[in-house]
Amino acid sequence: MIFNFFLIIAGMALLIKGGDMLVDGASSLARRFNISELAIGLTIVAFGTSAPELVVSLSAAVGSHPEIALGNAIGSNNFNLFVILGITALMAPIAVQKNTVRLEIPYSLFAVIILFLLGNIAFFSGEGTVITRIDGAILLLFFGLFLFYVYKNMKTSVPETKSSDDSSAETLSLAKSIIFIAAGLLFLVLGGRVVVNAAVSLAQALNISEKIIGLTILAVGTSLPELVTSITAIFKKKDDIAIGNIIGSNIFNIFLILGASSLISPVEYAPVFNIDIYILVLGTLLLLLAMFTGKKYRLDRWQGAVFLLLYTGYVIHLIMQEGG
Repeated sequence: MIFNFFLIIAGMALLIKGGDMLVDGASSLARRFNISELAIGLTIVAFGTSAPELVVSLSAAVGSHPEIALGNAIGSNNFNLFVILGITALMAPIAVQKNTVRLEIPYSLFAVIILFLLGNIAFFSGEGTVITRIDGAILLLFFGLFLFYVYKNMKTSVPETKSSDDSSAETLSLAKSIIFIAAGLLFLVLGGRVVVNAAVSLAQALNISEKIIGLTILAVGTSLPELVTSITAIFKKKDDIAIGNIIGSNIFNIFLILGASSLISPVEYAPVFNIDIYILVLGTLLLLLAMFTGKKYRLDRWQGAVFLLLYTGYVIHLIMQEGG
């Protein structure tokens, strides 16, 4: 028990250092190549912070644990949306670009709807609701379209006007930027893995179900890189990296991670996950609504508090459902 707590503390230390290095390296790379920080957040940062979810879901799919594979991906998205955006918004209001509101957030909503349809309608399976290899290929196709969109946006969009804070920021050498990004991702993955393993060991000792472990402990644990990176980005006044990290990760988790997992081994979809998808749809719609209430294109502190309260209610529902 004490050793597990020690591992959690050590893992958190790796996460904090990794998040700091990743944000510094990514923002420096964006400045060097005149690429928007949002594009970097949606791709490099999002992929790096989603690496723990990828490892866990792939391992669960190969090991015939579909509830962990699905619960990890869906639970991580809910945690990203409600908790990480809620906490970062409470720290400081988050400015969101128009393109993110018009395109990237709706695309993350589209990803959830596609997952819901593939999970509940047997398009390509003769019996039951299974996310088949064909479904996985479809998810990966949509992921490819997302990457193509970011690539086109990276080439054609005008980078955001640099703030006075950016003008004084250090631009690292190309080699140093890459080292910072690589080391940051490594620390994030290792730190997340250490925390998750210690937490799962404690949970299994308490006889908690795989569904609850996937939706809560694993989801929170594998989302720690997103949490630390977004908080670090807010401290460094890099709103685009913070929001890009979350929206990008949510798209990655469904299209890339579940797509790759089901392509390797078809994943059985339990209808019990529908309620968790409804929560995710609700949260994404509320995020869009938040962009047009109060100050336009900004997630305010009170809205972040609402997100956190909603997630608290969701977790209470999960606990009550497990107890029942």
